[in-house]
Amino acid sequence: MKRLLILGGLAALIGLGAQTRAQATTTLQAPAQPAESTQPAAEAITPDSSRDILLAVANPLSAPPARAGSSLIGYASSYYGAGQKAAVRMQAIKQRYNLREVSSWPITSLGLYCAVLQPAPGVSRDELVSALADDDGVELVQPVQEFSVFSANAADKHTPLSSYNDPYVDMQRGFIATDAASAQAVTQGRGVVVAVVDTGVDTRHPDLKARILDVHDLVGETQAMPGSDSHGTEVAGIIAAGSNNHQGIVGMAPKAMLSIYKACWYAPTVGATARCNTFTLAKALAAINNSSARVVNLSLGGPADPLLSKMLLHLVKQGRIVIAAMPPNGQLDGFPNDVPGVLVVRSSGAGTVMPGVLSAPGDDILTTQPNGRYDFTSGSSMATAHVSGTAALLLSLSPSMDAGALRDLLQRTSKVSDGQLQVNAGAAVDALSPSRRSN
Repeated sequence: MKRLLILGGLAALIGLGAQTRAQATTTLQAPAQPAESTQPAAEAITPDSSRDILLAVANPLSAPPARAGSSLIGYASSYYGAGQKAAVRMQAIKQRYNLREVSSWPITSLGLYCAVLQPAPGVSRDELVSALADDDGVELVQPVQEFSVFSANAADKHTPLSSYNDPYVDMQRGFIATDAASAQAVTQGRGVVVAVVDTGVDTRHPDLKARILDVHDLVGETQAMPGSDSHGTEVAGIIAAGSNNHQGIVGMAPKAMLSIYKACWYAPTVGATARCNTFTLAKALAAINNSSARVVNLSLGGPADPLLSKMLLHLVKQGRIVIAAMPPNGQLDGFPNDVPGVLVVRSSGAGTVMPGVLSAPGDDILTTQPNGRYDFTSGSSMATAHVSGTAALLLSLSPSMDAGALRDLLQRTSKVSDGQLQVNAGAAVDALSPSRRSN
C-alpha cells in the first residue's frame, strides 16, 4: 500500500460562520412535559491530541468482532486486536522511535492496524512523522488532526404553517422552504437509518427518543451529559424529529431512525465550538462500516486527512449516501468535502454558489435542544441536516438510488424559496414517485 504523509503541525481548525453561539431571546420548552430531574454536571471531557500521531501497519488477519469504538478516555478495548505480524511490527516501531501508545485498533476494511502514539518529550512531531514516513514497516503516518462542528448565531424569525399538531411547526423556516409537508404526504422516511456523526444527542428529548436506534460514545466512558450535546441534538431534530405527536417540531424524515455516533466534544470554555479528531472520527467511520445506515450526516469539517478520507471513501463505495457541510471559507479541499462521492451542502444565501454543491436552509432554524427544549440556530450544519432528511425520504422510495443519482435529482428539482435556489423535498419526491401516497 502506498505510504501517505502529512507534514506540518496540527492544522488550523475550521468553524462554520461565527464561532460564538447565542441563544434566541426566548427559549421554547417542550409543551406539557414534566420537569426531569437533573444530575450534577460532570467535568468536561477535553482530550488533548496536539502531540499525537496516527500510525498504521499492514494487518493481514481475519476480521475481529464487528463492534467498533474503544473510547478516547480509557483507551484500550477488548474489541480490538492485531495479527501477530502486525503486533510485532508495531511494537518494534514503538521501541525504535521511543513512542508511547495511547490506543490501538484494527481497521479491517482497509487491512490496517492503527495506533495513536505520543512522541517522547522534546521530540518534534513533524520531524518524527517525516522519519516514520520513510520507514519500510509503516503504511500510513500522520498527525492526529482536529475537526469542528459547524454552527452560528440565531435569530427569531418564523413562517406560519398549520398542517400538523406539532405546536412549533409554523416557525420551521427550513421545513416550509423545502416543501417538506408535500413530501411527507408521500413518504416519511420509514425503513431508512441515518448515521449522525457529531456530538451526542439528548436521547430523552420528547421529539427524539422514539427515533433513536442506537448510540455509540466514541469520546468517553462517562455517563452522557445531555446538556453538553447541543449541536448533535440540533442536527438530529432537523433530520428526524417526530411528527403529529403534539410535541415541538417536525423532522424532515419523521419515520427515519437515527444512529448516533458521538465523536465530538465541547471544551469547558463558554461559547466553544465542539471539536473532534482523527481518532474519534476514525472510530465512528469504522463502526458505521458495520451498520445498516444508508445516510451519513457529517455536519463538521477540518483539514485533509488521509486515513479518514480512505475510510469515508470505503463507505461511499458501499453505496452509503454521505452528506457533508461546506465550511465558511467555501474551500472544498479538506475532510470530508474532498472525498469523491460526498454530497456537499451550503447554507442558502451564504457566499458564492459553487458547481455541484447543494443549497438548503441554514439560517434561523428552529430545532431541538438538550433538556427537552427548542431554539433557533444557524449554519451549514443545519442545511446539511435538511438534505440528509430529504435523502432519507427519497431512499425510502428508491432504496437502490446512489449518491450521483440523488445529487442530480436534488439539483434538478431545486426551487427558489425566500429568494434563494435551494433543495425542495416536495419536488424531488414528486419527480421520483408522482403517484405514490404516504404510508
